[in-house]
Amino acid sequence: MGLETEYGITVPGYPTMNAMVTSSQIVNAYAHLLSAPGATKPRWDYDEESPLRDARGYDMTRAEADPSQLTDEDLGLANVILPNGARLYVDHAHPEYSTPEVTNPKDAVLWDRAGVDIMNAASSAAAAVPGGANIVLYKNNTDNKGASYGCHENYLMRRATAFSEVVRHLTPFFISRQVFTGAGRLGIGQDGRTPRYQLSQRADFFEVEVGLETTLKRPIINTRDEPHADPEKYRRLHVIVGDANLSDTATYLKMGTTAIVLSMIEDGFLGPLDAMPLEPVAEMHRVSHDIELQHEIALSGGRRWTAVQMQQEFLERAWEYCDSRWGSQYDEQTKDVLTKWGAHLDALATDPSSVSDTVDWVAKLGLLEGYVRRDDLAWDDARLALVDLQYADIRPDKGLAARLEQRGRLQRMFDDAAVQQARDNPPTDTRAYFRGRCMSQYPETVAAASWDSVVFDLPERDTLLRVPTLEPTRGTKDHVGDLLDASTDAGALIDALTEG
Repeated sequence: MGLETEYGITVPGYPTMNAMVTSSQIVNAYAHLLSAPGATKPRWDYDEESPLRDARGYDMTRAEADPSQLTDEDLGLANVILPNGARLYVDHAHPEYSTPEVTNPKDAVLWDRAGVDIMNAASSAAAAVPGGANIVLYKNNTDNKGASYGCHENYLMRRATAFSEVVRHLTPFFISRQVFTGAGRLGIGQDGRTPRYQLSQRADFFEVEVGLETTLKRPIINTRDEPHADPEKYRRLHVIVGDANLSDTATYLKMGTTAIVLSMIEDGFLGPLDAMPLEPVAEMHRVSHDIELQHEIALSGGRRWTAVQMQQEFLERAWEYCDSRWGSQYDEQTKDVLTKWGAHLDALATDPSSVSDTVDWVAKLGLLEGYVRRDDLAWDDARLALVDLQYADIRPDKGLAARLEQRGRLQRMFDDAAVQQARDNPPTDTRAYFRGRCMSQYPETVAAASWDSVVFDLPERDTLLRVPTLEPTRGTKDHVGDLLDASTDAGALIDALTEG
């Protein structure tokens, strides 16, 4: 699994700044921090990407596609492959950080937090350049002027699983999980003009149930079939409905619960559950707009469930599934996800304010209500819009979520030392280990890399050498750690791999 986060970007005092240029300054500034003087930067390898392949069995033509979908084109924008196995690049008008592949939700949280640390360092480095601007970054999802940008989740899944089952079960799950994954937003509608609070920053930007697009006609279920792995065995479930969370616990639950539900779908465990809403897109909006959590979703089978009740149904099935699969031999993290999932649903059903230290929309609502009471503000007061935005400011001394963490009012799962370790090093149990170690150990001879390959340019060889990494659980520390330790240069590594 992994996360891709596009950061909101602005330059105070320069409202007409070019976002693409400014985003490039962020990425290039961090690249400069990493590289030796005069060193060349490895490029991102686009050769194996296929963003227009649809899981429903066809390819969209390039003529039909919106330019934002053509992510396999090298536009010459800033693009850096990091020593921790992640990717930092410019995605049109935003700097984007894509975590390395990880195997569990705790690691997803950790390397996602490392991304925040990297973005802060990049912003400081950009400002330190002579004539450099003070660039402010936000981990949010909308400018409240009609634009939205994503925090996408990715999950490896079996290709043999019928995609219709993914649509059938994940549609209601995604609609209802907003109750604990929502980042909170002041404003209703894509332009945010109606001054009311809602659970999710992304919900109002979804317009269709199923589709390939990510920036126009956004679908609840995205059908991009670009596995970045062996396509005979795997799909990559590309999830675009999630908010960018500042709460570690919210990210942990978002990734952990979705992974469990996806496992149930793969194993056919949810077959009897019919929870499809009659109006999925409209219900996506209605659930988000109901901060009292009382709205009842009309289901195709004639039942009506609140979002919390729908999640409780998924949770009950999840306990049954895990009991049937593992009995008493649960791994600790799975059990922890299930336990926290249940505790949060119980709290949301009785007293949502009790999870203000773990759920972003509740934490932000508490701040806004405090200002309303203290200063007797109306909900359309511009000062509240600033509070909403400032919650997502990633600067430790300016961001309100960061300040809540410092005061112990927003739970944190990892200390600074752990985050620094993840910023500099890859996870050890996926192919990201091989990619990250190669980037730190042989930077002068890595010509390019992608999720599923590393390309070397060796002086003694006439052609580039591609090392495929199609199996996400190979290239781990256990698999190649000793080999990398013993290979003093990339030539020795290639020789060892070839001989092996």
